[in-house]
Amino acid sequence: MLSSSRAIWFLAVSLAGSGLVGHEAQAQKTPPPKAQAQKAPAQAQAPKFGRTASGIDYRIYRSTAGRYLLRTDVNPAGDPAYPARVGKVLAAHLQYRTAKDSVLFSSRKQPPGMPAQLPLAELKARGGLEEAIALLQPGDSAVFRFNVDTIFAKSFRQPVPPFLKKAGPTITMLVKAQKVLTQDEATAEQQQMMEVAQQRAVAEASRLAQKDELQIQAYLQKNNLQGQKTPGGTYYVITKPGTGPKPQTGQTVSVLYKGMLLDGKVFDSSEKNGGQPISFALGAGQVIPGWDQGLAVLPQGTTAILLIPSPLAYGPRGAGPDIPANAILRFDVELVAVK
Repeated sequence: MLSSSRAIWFLAVSLAGSGLVGHEAQAQKTPPPKAQAQKAPAQAQAPKFGRTASGIDYRIYRSTAGRYLLRTDVNPAGDPAYPARVGKVLAAHLQYRTAKDSVLFSSRKQPPGMPAQLPLAELKARGGLEEAIALLQPGDSAVFRFNVDTIFAKSFRQPVPPFLKKAGPTITMLVKAQKVLTQDEATAEQQQMMEVAQQRAVAEASRLAQKDELQIQAYLQKNNLQGQKTPGGTYYVITKPGTGPKPQTGQTVSVLYKGMLLDGKVFDSSEKNGGQPISFALGAGQVIPGWDQGLAVLPQGTTAILLIPSPLAYGPRGAGPDIPANAILRFDVELVAVK
C-alpha cells in the first residue's frame, strides 16, 4: 500500500520529472474547441472556489439523482466527522494537473487502474494534501488548487522542481473519493489489486508473445534465415559456428555485439563503446533474459543473430529514446570468450 497521499504525489513528480509521462501530459492538455460556423451558446460559469484558512482552493461536489451538485455544507476549517475516520484508509482516484492543464499523474492510467489508497492520519499541519483529503466524504468529487511554492514548503519541505516552476504557480488535484476502509479491508483490496495486475500482466505477456512469434517468423522468412528457438523463447541463427565449449551458468562470457530494431535501426554496439567486448556472468540477470538464453546455446567463437521477443528484452517500458515499448530486438553477436 502507498504510505500516504504524499507518496502518490512524489510518484507523480518523479514520473513527470523523468520525462516518462511527458507524452501523456502533452496529449492530455485540454484541447481548444473546434471552430463553429455559428456562435456557440454561452455556458454556465463554473462556481467559485472556496478557500481554507491555509490557502487551499476547493470545489467539492456530491452526486445526487445523477447530477453533480456543489456541496454547500463544506466547513473550510475541517470536516467535523474526520476524527472518526483517522486511522482508516480512503480509496480514491486521483489526478494531478499543472497550471497549464497538463496531466502529471492519473491513478486510472496506472495498472491495474484501481483507486489509490490514502491513509487518513491526524492533521498535524495545514495547507498540504492531507488537509485537502480530510475535507472529503465518501462519494465526493473534488477539485483542489494549491500554490506550488506553498505546498512544497509545507508538505514536502524541498524546492519546487524546475519543470513545475515553468508550468505556472499552481498545482491542481482532482479527486473521486469512493469509500473509507479499515486497515484490514485496505490490505485485502491491495492484495486483490496485485492479483488483478498479475492476471493482466500474464494475459498481456501471452498476447505479446503470440504477436512477436508471428513477427519473428515473418522476419526470418523475409530475410531467408533458418532460425532455432531456445526453450525460453529466444530465436537464434548461427552464421559462423564456433569450436569452443558452450558457456555454463555463472561463467563469465565476453561478447561483441550490434543491437538493432527489426527495421534495421542500430541502437547500440560494441563499436559505439570503444570496440571492446562486454563481459558479464551468464544467467545472473545482469543482461536482458534474451541474451542469457541465446548465448547459453552458442559454442565459444560462434557468431550468430539473436531475435529476442519483447518480453525477453525491455517489454512495455522500452529503453531510452531508441528502444520503444514492446520492441522485438535483433542482436548480431560473437561469443569471444568463456571463462
